[in-house]
Amino acid sequence: MARSHEFGRQCESLAAQYLERLGWRILERNYRAGHREIDLIAQRGDCIAFVEVKGRQARRQGDPLEAINWRKRREIERVARQWLARSGERNQTFRFDAIAVRIGPGGRAELEHVPDAWRLSG
Repeated sequence: MARSHEFGRQCESLAAQYLERLGWRILERNYRAGHREIDLIAQRGDCIAFVEVKGRQARRQGDPLEAINWRKRREIERVARQWLARSGERNQTFRFDAIAVRIGPGGRAELEHVPDAWRLSG
């Protein structure tokens, strides 16, 4: 497994643990539709959150949230629509969240959760 892939999985695990501590139930991890993927799908009450997780080990790599550009958001939206159609979820609200994982000196992780980070386009 490539180091970057392994790092991404570690960030996703940290994000899932964080959400679970907040009372979210993880419904899916790495849900795929074709070559597209949603990192986490979580539920709390009647709300479904489609969560994109981005991690960085060094500041010089830029802010992780900046990597969730319009193209990535549209990709996640397409997969979310497929998941909703397949799951048959009714009477649920849904939103798109982002979680940035920054690994600092000594391996200390800092998470930033942006609930409702963007709205469904068109």
